Formats: sequence, C-alpha cells, structure tokens
Amino acid sequence: MPSPRTIATLVIVTLAAAAAGRPARAQLHPIEQGNKGPVISYEISFPNIVHHEAEVTALFTSVPAGPLHARMARSSTGRYALHEFAKNVYSLKAADAKGHALVVTRPDPYGWDIAGHDGTVKVTYTLFADRADGTYPGFDAVQAHIQPQGTFLYARGLEQRPVRVTIHRPDPAWTIATQLVPTSDPETFTGPGMQYLFDSPTHVGRIQWREWTETRVGHTLTFRAAVDDPAPAATIDEYAEGAKKIAREAAAVYGEFPAFDFGTYTFVACYRPSCNGDGMEHRNSTSVTGGASMGTSALRELGTVAHEFFHAWNVKRIRPATLEPFDYDRANISGELWIAEGFTQYYGPLLEARAGVTQSSAFVRSLGGTVNTMTNAPGRRYFGPIGMSQQAPFTDAAVSIDPQNRANTFISYYTYGAGIALAIDLSLRSRGDRTLDDFMRVMWKNHGKPEIPYSLDDARRALATASGDSAWAWDFWKRYIAGDELPDYPTLLANAGILVRKAQAGAAWIGDYQIRPAQPNQPGAPLTIGSSVLAGSPLYDAGLDRGDRIIALDGKDMGSEAEFRAAVAAHKPGDKVNIAFEGRAGRREALMTVAENPAVQVVTFEDAGLTPSEQQLTFRARWLSTRQQ
Repeated sequence: MPSPRTIATLVIVTLAAAAAGRPARAQLHPIEQGNKGPVISYEISFPNIVHHEAEVTALFTSVPAGPLHARMARSSTGRYALHEFAKNVYSLKAADAKGHALVVTRPDPYGWDIAGHDGTVKVTYTLFADRADGTYPGFDAVQAHIQPQGTFLYARGLEQRPVRVTIHRPDPAWTIATQLVPTSDPETFTGPGMQYLFDSPTHVGRIQWREWTETRVGHTLTFRAAVDDPAPAATIDEYAEGAKKIAREAAAVYGEFPAFDFGTYTFVACYRPSCNGDGMEHRNSTSVTGGASMGTSALRELGTVAHEFFHAWNVKRIRPATLEPFDYDRANISGELWIAEGFTQYYGPLLEARAGVTQSSAFVRSLGGTVNTMTNAPGRRYFGPIGMSQQAPFTDAAVSIDPQNRANTFISYYTYGAGIALAIDLSLRSRGDRTLDDFMRVMWKNHGKPEIPYSLDDARRALATASGDSAWAWDFWKRYIAGDELPDYPTLLANAGILVRKAQAGAAWIGDYQIRPAQPNQPGAPLTIGSSVLAGSPLYDAGLDRGDRIIALDGKDMGSEAEFRAAVAAHKPGDKVNIAFEGRAGRREALMTVAENPAVQVVTFEDAGLTPSEQQLTFRARWLSTRQQ
C-alpha cells in the first residue's frame, strides 16, 4: 500500500502520461533538494516482448567503497505476503565505468553483491514477466505493464537517491502512463527515490486518454483516465464520467481532495486478456486491471475504481504507523488493515450509490455478503478485526502448498472491517446526526492531511471525537474491535427500512462444501469432499473432513454430486440421517443431524413486501444520497 511519508514531505512530484506526439506538461517539476546524491539511472527495453522478456539496465555512480549490495524487492506496495521478485531475474551481469566485468556473488536468494568496482556499477539483467496486475509486471505483444517493485532492482544504502527511468517503447504509437515526473524526453521520467519509484505503476500501450479538472481550495487538480482497452470511445467516456462522479463523492466525505503532488491524479487502467483482475492504490494514481475489454459497458469496472480512489485518503495519507515506512525486504504486518482496507471496502460501493453510478438497492444487496460472513463464519471465535489484519502476510496473495484451516479461522480484514464500518455508521446515525463520515474527517484532519501516521489508540480517540461520546466509543471498541462480539445488524439496518432475513429459510443444510467425484468422468465413483469442512456444520460434527469419500446417505449409494445434494435437500432441519464415508481411518458411519441453512440476505423492506415508515426512508436517504453541496 504505502508510499512513505518521509518521501511525500520531501518532494513534489507529478503524475504524467507522456508519449511521442503528446506534449509533456508545461511545468516540469525538478527533484527537490531534500533528495541528495547522484541520480540512479534505469533503462528498460523489450526486444523479446512476445516471450514476456524485458532487458533492464541499472546504473549506479559515486558508489561508496566496498561491495554494492543489489536487491530485488521481496514484497510489494499494498501487498503483505512475500512475492520474491528475484525469481524472474536472470542473465545478470555487472561492469565498471570502463566496461570491465565485475564479480557478482549471491549472498541470499534476493540479492547480488558486486565488488571490485571503481565507483560505478552498471547492472544488466533479463526480466520475465507475464501476469500484469496490481502487484506483478507483465509484457506481451500488446502492452508492457511495469510494476516497478517487481521490475527494477535497488542498491541497499542508496534508496534515498533520486532516480531516472527511461522506457524504450516497443511501438512508437504506444503511450506511457505513470506518476513519475516527465522530462523533455517523452520516454524518460524522474522520481525522488526508491520508495516513490516502487509506488509508481507504469503502463505502456495503446492508451485512450480522458482528462478533467477539479478545484481544491482555489487550486486546480487534473485527473486523467489512461485506459488501455480496445473498447469504443463511448465506453471510455462512460468510464471517465463514472470515475469523475465517484471522485467527487469521495472528496465530499472528507470535505476536500488531497493535495496531489503536482496537482495530478491518474487512473492507470488496462482491460485486456493479458491483464489480470486487480486494483492497487498509489499516492497519486491507481492501477486497475481486468482480463477482458469493457466492451460497451464500463459499469462493472467502476467498483474497483471507487475502492482504489478512496485509498488516496485512507491508507496513502491516513497511514497506519505499522506500515511507515514500507519495508520491501520482508513481509509487512499491520493490525490496522480493518480500517485501511475494510473501511475502504465499505465506502467503495457506498460511493457508487451516492454518485448514482449504481442503484441504492444494489448497495443494500451488497451488504448481504458482509452481514452473512460476520454472522456465520466460524473465524470470529479466533480473532477480532485486529488479529485478522495481522494474518495478511499469510493470505494477501500468499502462496503455500500445505493445507490450511483458514475456512474455519479467518475472516478477511476487508470483510471484517467493512462490517465494523457498517456498524459504526448505522450506530452513529441512529444516535443522532453523527456518521462514519465524521470519523473519516477526524482521521483526515489529525493524520491524513498533516501526514502523521496513526496507531490503534489514535483511531480509538478519533472514534470518541467523531461520536461526541467517549463512553459509547470506548464500549464499542471494547466489544467489537478489541473483542469479537457480533453487532446487531438486524436492528441497525431496520432503522433504514432494511431487513436481514434467512436466505433459504427451512432449507436443509449440512455445511458449505465442495464435492466432486474421486475419479472424474467415471459414473458411480465415490464423491470426495474437496474443501475444508466448516466447524459447527453437521458434516463437521459427524466427523467428516477434507478428502473423505462419501459412500452412502440413508443407506443409499451416492453416484453423483447432483444425487447427493438432492438427497440432502429432501430432508428437513432436525432430521437425523446416516452417512457412510471412507477416510484415513477407513470406512465409517455416523448419524448426522441436518440443520437449517444459516445464510442470511439483506433486502429493503419494499423488496420483502413490507412498507417502510417515513422515518426509515428518511434515514436511508440521508445515508445513501449524495454528499455533494
């Protein structure tokens, strides 16, 4: 997520989109004097782009005596697991100022020590990249998606030096979108140091551009939608217009836009089959990607736009102290992600509704997922929102080959935080004229605007200030944040004429599970449970586990998934059924008590055939209507 405050306060930088035939912005901002030392120069070219390779050069001058310790990042801005970008680097060589080869050794899997230099070290290497999302770079015949932390190596001890990046476009018709600072050369950009470079997603391709301006306390801010998508121009117009409406609603929450460096913010977007669905926030831009063209409708992509743009305040400037500065050499742990990500998860669809991009009824339905998970997921007995946040290094795009029990022990901090945000917002609204917007404004005033990182104690004090009732705030924090109590969502939502009800009342349920034939394409093959079995479900209580093979239900052999699910559905909650299965202990039988499906859904009173009161409709309108004056 982060781009450290130390860099932010030292420099003023620009968000740029430069290309041949497209003039750079008139005012080119130099690197400020807070960054000292020689410039580190990077060049990247793509002679074998069809096979997803780039050739990268990094030039370090005035290198202190002793080996240069070159590194590839192990983690990524906005991610918390280890990604080990060095795995895709090969053919690495180093030379001194005269071109003489230098000895390169590997002290660990992530770095290279280069000794015997004359103060200059030129490193060249080949990088393979074929994912293209918010974390990973990806190169192919139609685009070059550069995520700098996964593309450019850095030198330990030289991270504060300013950088210059030259991108040799594979096609002169392609344009470049980045928040790095443009120069007179349309292929060369600068930045204040490693932290800012690694926070600057850069996309090169056949970009369609849209631009508009907003006013911030007498200053003009420029917004750009840089969209690599073969969609019709009308779709790009719709996308930009939706982004504009969302941006204005987000600013209305806080009362102002951030002071974007150089007065510019860019949505760096790629919607092509070679990109993967993702979104990643950055200080003056956001990277949004999708695996297909938007076609004739931009609507489905605007949810990601809303989420990531809200991060321009919440996490890029309202920053947890635990992520300051972000350490690219390890996994980063934070107990505040339920605020940083979870509150943003809540506001994303809310901004869409307030902006009129989606119907308010769609927002209400979207709450069902949050309320259902908070109500029924077994993980809440193990961790509250703080503990769930601290699980991020094991869950946020983390990869492992050993089985995990997270279906029973983990609730995403996105979901948990959204559930807490919903509870705070509705609780404050039901108590008077305070709202969650007030909390965000307090956090913005105390921490975001002055860029002073916050702690959990700071957030707790902000809740007391925003609510105007310290006793209430302390009690809420103790019960739902430090503790693991479940907010009373049915009562809270009823204030807005919204109903929480069973999604499948009276339906038989033995658990949420995956089931498949042990031998696919062979009729009659035993059925295997392919997922973790949820704690508290009838299957779990009967002793079944992942990998067990179901043989019979009520004495009848089960020959297919459809047959098994139909046999379960034929029962009523409370029925006792005999299930035969085979697992690690051999063949067994158990008596299983069928339960009622616990899943809930959230709907308006109107959709449930009920009539909301005028008071309830007024409450809902104040919650979901535009905040723009």
